Amino acid sequence: MSRNDPRRFLGYLEDERNAALLYRALAETVDGERRAALLELAQMEDAHAEHWATKLADAGIPVPAPPEQLSAADARMVGRARGAGFADVLATLEQAENQAQSAYDDEPEAPESMAADERSHAEAFRRMIQQSTFPTDGSTPAPRATSAASGKGETWHRSDRSGATRAAVFGISDGLVSNTALVMGFAGASPDNRTILFAGVAGLLAGAFSMAAGEYVSVASQRDLFRREIQLEAEELRSKPEEEQRELELIYRAKGLSADVARQTAAQIMGNPKTALDTLAREELGLDPDELGSPVKVALSSFAAFAIGAVVVVLPYLFFLGPQASSTIPLVLAIALAVTAMLAVGGLVGRLSGRGVVFSALRQLMWGAGAAGVTFVVGTIIGVNIS
Repeated sequence: MSRNDPRRFLGYLEDERNAALLYRALAETVDGERRAALLELAQMEDAHAEHWATKLADAGIPVPAPPEQLSAADARMVGRARGAGFADVLATLEQAENQAQSAYDDEPEAPESMAADERSHAEAFRRMIQQSTFPTDGSTPAPRATSAASGKGETWHRSDRSGATRAAVFGISDGLVSNTALVMGFAGASPDNRTILFAGVAGLLAGAFSMAAGEYVSVASQRDLFRREIQLEAEELRSKPEEEQRELELIYRAKGLSADVARQTAAQIMGNPKTALDTLAREELGLDPDELGSPVKVALSSFAAFAIGAVVVVLPYLFFLGPQASSTIPLVLAIALAVTAMLAVGGLVGRLSGRGVVFSALRQLMWGAGAAGVTFVVGTIIGVNIS
């Protein structure tokens, strides 16, 4: 249909009326703030429908009567909401609104506020999905503690947003397992202790530098991406302040605040552009502008951690370098140190993750010992064939 053909308004009118009817039917399945939010969405759709009805009348096109019953698909959705609960249809509603939110972007007869309303609908359902503890009785949930507050009171909620702790834990584990396997492979081939020591040190340095470089690039790229998202949010804040304020209202409505309190809170926050950007970054993007990660810190942590793990199996060979030095004693010591370290690292991971110290320790030992055993056998086979 031509962009200049006013009959295109019929499709817009039908969509808006059907959406309003659906939201009112869904509102009957819930109560509290969810019910209020759905009714408010229905009123917005009514206003949109009235706009298109006026356009049709101005163009001399008869305005059809509004629908009196839901379409078959919408009726099934309402049935699901009644039977399985409103949460069961939230994903479907969000997907539908995501598809419809750009419907008016290129429509010259649609006011800018209408396009903003459509985008806010998808955001409303997205926030409902994210808030799994959304109150259905109209009560206001307890506010979520900020990272600063929770970090002081409840240590198990502390998080390392820079990624340094994660990199350190995995770095030690990787260094321990990979260098143990490397040293065992050379030991199986039965070269002298100097060669095994050289291989272990080379593996330590190569692995540590590789780990550090990989972590640096990863975190730096992630930081650049986060900064770009915050920059785009700042541009939207400057160009579409009313739409951003509306998004804040929906966010606080989804958290359980009443419509009036959410509106007042959003208006107060928008009064300070810096505070508004910080709040939108945290609430809409899920980012903390003050803690986007330090690539240098993570790289250094990764290097040191890998080196600590990798040096364990190398240490015994430092003391057995003479021409008559035993090759069995450093091998036995290396195995004993590696097993002890694997159990300790695995237990630490289990304690931090809550998975269980014993389970995590044995899992770490199983995989580490398996890798070392395979390389030892391969080294033995190669050593015999070469000799």
